[in-house]
Amino acid sequence: MRINVPETRKGILYLVATPIGNLADISFRAVETLNGVDFIACEDTRHSRPLLERYGIVKPLTALHEHNEDAAADRLLERLGRGESMALISDAGTPLINDPGFPLVRLAAERGFPIVPIPGPCALTAALSASALPTDRFAFEGFPPRTASARRALLEELLDDPRTLIFYESSHRILDFVRDIAQVFPAERRIVIARELTKLHETIARAWVGEACALIENDPNMQRGEFVVLLQGASPKPGKDDLTHEQMRVLKLLLDECSVKTASSLTAKITGARKELAYQAALRLTEKKL
Repeated sequence: MRINVPETRKGILYLVATPIGNLADISFRAVETLNGVDFIACEDTRHSRPLLERYGIVKPLTALHEHNEDAAADRLLERLGRGESMALISDAGTPLINDPGFPLVRLAAERGFPIVPIPGPCALTAALSASALPTDRFAFEGFPPRTASARRALLEELLDDPRTLIFYESSHRILDFVRDIAQVFPAERRIVIARELTKLHETIARAWVGEACALIENDPNMQRGEFVVLLQGASPKPGKDDLTHEQMRVLKLLLDECSVKTASSLTAKITGARKELAYQAALRLTEKKL
């Protein structure tokens, strides 16, 4: 199979993460990379220029945003084909994470150009790490739909998802989005609203879904800035051959005082669990203690 790569020296595409607020968060490697490439593609040259000036980076800039990325990708890859190296940056954070660049990266991979990630800031991982919600499994949903009906439909699809759910939201819709969450999710589900991460007015508010609307309504500052919203995942539903969390709690308490047979029998009477399931669970718990 013929790979569509020029015979001359291949250029390298660098994906460089930039600060999400605090300009001091850029890495040494990011600065070195931006200083070393032939040109930089960015969402908005006016937005990126202050960062580059802060670190003395003087390179030609070209715009790559959601409105031109399909058309610009071929033109930029032609430059890579001539042996030039390029850095892709977004307005903030890690390129392609809810930002432009996917058509460019996809075509570069298809044509065999080296793609080098320069890792760094990312709002979703920053918020997740500080959320105090489970981090072992999570789902990033980006910005929710703009209309209330579409938002609620999405939330209903995610209601039983056991993973921590992560969304981005703007100041214009944060209150409406949290109101929709309150209509779909149980009041006792945990929610975290991270605002203006790494900036002067950074706020990480942890609450129950049932109290989140009041938290935002009563504080005008909680309707300003950029937001990451995280929702606790659903508790796994017990299968037909499993004891519920409450049934297991009762069984464990009884096992501290009774035999396996008596504890499982009493658990069945108290909680309505099937006696044979309680007995098998009691045996497993006893074996773990041996």
